[in-house]
Amino acid sequence: MNFPGFIVKVCGITRREDAVAAAEAGATAIGFIFYPKSPRFVAPELAASLGEELPVWKVGVFVNEPPAMIAAVMSAALLDVAQIYGGEAPPHARVWEAFRVAESFPGKLTPDAEAVLLDGISNGNTFDWNVARGVQKQNPAARIILAGGLDASNVAEAVRVARPWGVDASSGLETSPGVKDHAKVRRFVEAASSAARELAKESA
Repeated sequence: MNFPGFIVKVCGITRREDAVAAAEAGATAIGFIFYPKSPRFVAPELAASLGEELPVWKVGVFVNEPPAMIAAVMSAALLDVAQIYGGEAPPHARVWEAFRVAESFPGKLTPDAEAVLLDGISNGNTFDWNVARGVQKQNPAARIILAGGLDASNVAEAVRVARPWGVDASSGLETSPGVKDHAKVRRFVEAASSAARELAKESA
């Protein structure tokens, strides 16, 4: 796939019907959690079947895993991108470097990362989106993906404030951990995409 103009990622996919619903709603990426302590954890082989033949990027989420393990899972799960919270990326992999944000940006950008994902300090929590805007201004070439507590009710405002390359949601689109509400997914994708289109018109 070529780089789409704006990324809308639905993360924490555990069921095929949810992966299909996200793709049909217009999401450009779906995410699979490979953190064993997460209630949304899936095995690599299951992730491969969940995303099979869908026209979206398949993103794996890793927490403090060694590069060899990430590479092995990417191969088995047929992933396009590794989203990494801590640790090092495997050579030649497409990487989204993820950071937890409280009141300020806590890290230093890695030049080789395709994108930087800024997340709330804990799952389902937002942060000051102006922090993301500040990171973008200080690093004009960086692609910023905004995550943390996003859903259809707030994603348009988040896009207007942060002006990110993309957005990512998981728990705000669920009826229970790992089970997506398809109506919430559709509303989230449309709200995010509509806000991105409006920004594009303004800057044209």
